[in-house]
Amino acid sequence: MSLTLSFSGQTFQVVGGKALFWPEFRSLIVADLHLEKASWFAARGQMLPPHDSLATLEALAALVEETGATALWCLGDNFHDGDGPARLSLPAQALLAQLTTKVDWTWITGNHDAALPTTLPGVVCDEAELGGLILRHAAHPADPRPELSGHFHPKYTGVARGRRVIRPCFVEGPTKLLLPSFGALTGGMPATDPAISAAMGGIRAFHVPAGDRLVRFEA
Repeated sequence: MSLTLSFSGQTFQVVGGKALFWPEFRSLIVADLHLEKASWFAARGQMLPPHDSLATLEALAALVEETGATALWCLGDNFHDGDGPARLSLPAQALLAQLTTKVDWTWITGNHDAALPTTLPGVVCDEAELGGLILRHAAHPADPRPELSGHFHPKYTGVARGRRVIRPCFVEGPTKLLLPSFGALTGGMPATDPAISAAMGGIRAFHVPAGDRLVRFEA
């Protein structure tokens, strides 16, 4: 089930709990995939299950199928490091190749993957513009234009039925909307962290997917 989120005069659907679908442009927008994060840690002696990239790409494939998206925009930190594309497993490579034949794929670079190889399928760029919105990795506090970004991996902490609950969330500022991280192996930062507010020029609301609802909390 999709959930509606309005921002800067545009209507999006929250899908998969951590992605946006923009019906007007048939575009799926995600942030912070951090593909090959497990293999990066493994090379440094911290062994993690090596299936994060395939799991993330399978989740993307499911959303492409669900939404009928014809374009996919990834808002930076697509790979955990610049050498990540070379470490993709053969099944992950095959799925990525299949996906890039179905959708127009744009990789926006981030601080973890500022130098992605030109051989990567799809288009690589530093930032983009779509429908009057700037798409970039990290919020630019001095840019007044409406913007979608990632980078911070925001998570909202609350209490439900007497239990502490932590969920990925979307953070809305005066002119900026911050997406949660989509990757299967990513952590998170409290959505109330001052660094997020400073980057966004203040926070208006937190949008938290909860089952079949999108719950809005005023900042």
